[in-house]
Amino acid sequence: MTVASILAGKGHDVISVSAGTLVAEVVALIAGKRIGAVPVIEDGKVIGILSERDIIYHLQSDGAAMLDWTVERVMTSPAITVAGDVPILHALSLMTKRRIRHLPVVEGGDLVGLVSIGDLVKARIDRIEAEAEAMRDYIQGA
Repeated sequence: MTVASILAGKGHDVISVSAGTLVAEVVALIAGKRIGAVPVIEDGKVIGILSERDIIYHLQSDGAAMLDWTVERVMTSPAITVAGDVPILHALSLMTKRRIRHLPVVEGGDLVGLVSIGDLVKARIDRIEAEAEAMRDYIQGA
């Protein structure tokens, strides 16, 4: 099972921002949409990602004045990305090692989707449950 299979189920729509967007605008956006991160796009390419963690860390170290900064001052760059053909377990391993919760999915340099660690864990659990059900059916039918 690959990251692309998750996107096929959840869709490819991604809310993104540009590097010149004010952090305060992104705070309102992620709070309003109840999302944890947004990719930062310039000229159609992912140049970074801004997460709740980035905002909190800068609030703690720089104070509320950082809300008037542009995203490029606060974002994590370069963003860690994956291609759609990456297996789910590889993506989960990458997220665990890098301690991140969101992965932009890129094909040919273009953003095609975004997966969260929750998306990946849910897909993995669904597959394990389906395999267990198939095993139960097989045993009961024998």
